[in-house]
Amino acid sequence: MNPSFWLFKSEPETYSIDDLRNAPDQTTCWEGVRNYQARNLLRDKIQLGDRVLFYHSACAQPAVVGTAIVVREGYPDHHAWDTRHHYFDPKSDPGNPRWFMVDVQFESKFSRPVTLAEIRATKALAKMELLRKGSRLSIQPVRKTEFDRIVQIAERM
Repeated sequence: MNPSFWLFKSEPETYSIDDLRNAPDQTTCWEGVRNYQARNLLRDKIQLGDRVLFYHSACAQPAVVGTAIVVREGYPDHHAWDTRHHYFDPKSDPGNPRWFMVDVQFESKFSRPVTLAEIRATKALAKMELLRKGSRLSIQPVRKTEFDRIVQIAERM
């Protein structure tokens, strides 16, 4: 089965590409998604081996900063049941989980970020979900051609 491609957003102050690179086994659970559309992607669509563009958002220079690989498919986000956790959700029930997450593993950090401005200026990326007016999802599908183009831009010096 061919992998699918995704863009995962994270605020670098919350969790950065360097945090992933420095994590045990360079792997983390992608927890805390609290949007139903993104949750459905995590639960139903994202598969083992899928490739991820790691995007730093809500920062001075939003950009794709590297890549990761999905190493565990969707499973319940247990943080939703932990009253001490930032992502606690009192309406979530372990018997009928509301929120899901996947595990991702570090693949690469780009030698230079591919900024949102560069993405906007690249005609081949004009149809990316990231650029669609009103699109704010933290998990977004990406076409293989878009994934490959961003990697190619990152490799240019």
